[in-house]
Amino acid sequence: MNSKSELLSQLRIDRNASSSRSIWPWIAGAAVLLLVIFVSYQLFSEAAPVPVKVQMARMATVDPASASVLDATGYVVARRQANVSSKVTGKVVEVLIEEGMTVEKNQIVARLEDINARKSFDVTKAELDAAKAQVVETRARVTEAKLNFDRNNLLMERQLVSQSAFDSARATHDSLRAQLKNREEMVNVSEKLLAQQKQNLDDYILRAPFTGVVIAKTSQPGEMISPISAGSGFTRTGICTLVDMTSLEIEVDVNESYIQRVHAGQLAEAMLEAYPEWKIPAKVAAIIPTADRQKATVKVRVAFENLDPRILPDMGVKVSFLNPEPAEKPKPKVPLGIRVPTTAVRSVDENKFIFVVKDGVLQQRKVKLNASYGSDVYISEGLSAGEDFVVEVSPQLKNGTKVIQE
Repeated sequence: MNSKSELLSQLRIDRNASSSRSIWPWIAGAAVLLLVIFVSYQLFSEAAPVPVKVQMARMATVDPASASVLDATGYVVARRQANVSSKVTGKVVEVLIEEGMTVEKNQIVARLEDINARKSFDVTKAELDAAKAQVVETRARVTEAKLNFDRNNLLMERQLVSQSAFDSARATHDSLRAQLKNREEMVNVSEKLLAQQKQNLDDYILRAPFTGVVIAKTSQPGEMISPISAGSGFTRTGICTLVDMTSLEIEVDVNESYIQRVHAGQLAEAMLEAYPEWKIPAKVAAIIPTADRQKATVKVRVAFENLDPRILPDMGVKVSFLNPEPAEKPKPKVPLGIRVPTTAVRSVDENKFIFVVKDGVLQQRKVKLNASYGSDVYISEGLSAGEDFVVEVSPQLKNGTKVIQE
């Protein structure tokens, strides 16, 4: 009996024991899956190159004979720039220009609705024609009165006509002469009124005030335009903005503490931010004789020696004012170092580092800075000419990172 009970107890299923043992395979599988994902991510992240912007290092030099005595930043501006508008308020019916178009002086750029002005012109012209016709008629009557007066004058000498008839003929002649003069003056007035109406009609045609390039088109057909602001967003104050590209120059603000280093006619070098390697010969055109009390600066105008189509209004520019005293003997150019943007340098405590690209792999180099110029710095040690370096350093870059050039 006991043996049967023992056999039955051995065959009984323990539900609690099986449920506890079934959890562990799932936990082990999840752990393995997470491990595979982590390892795959690490392998993939190490294998995928990071895209970076690369630039070749070039040695920058300075000529002692034309060393810079002062550096300043400013913008390209146009001495001749106009917002082309109308003399009268009206509705735009035609616009004949587009951005970037070159227009000549007095070229038609737009037309306004001129129905009322044209009607006034036609009425004034009709009045002038009527006044001229009256002059012709009066002139004929004067001729007739002159003949009658001369006839009565001969008869009066022979006493063949009465004094009253003679006086009447003379009065008629004098009256018609005065009337003719008055009507001739009326014709003169009508001609001036017609010229005025013609000018008013011409005011509805907008012309370019000078030869230039359209940089902005501010009105479209159907919009209202006015020479003054009407206080509404539905009324424009101009058709376009016109720039004389031959009048481009540079305006820079020089600290008043250093203005004594600059004088009119002084040679300079300009470097556009869009073309940092392009040195443009320039010279000081004028020093504006007033200071800005808020910024403690003096505005200086710098003229380009030669204009270029790449020079555009509102471009940022760096200007180096050169030493006005020429060197007695030619001297070799002095190296300043490798010029790089400040975004290429990583600062760690007091140390400076830069990333050099060798065979698609980053090498972190410790560098020594020589000088700074605006948003650029000169590296005297740690980087050689001809090496490729990363222009913009990001936190994910480190020594040994695989990269690819953008």
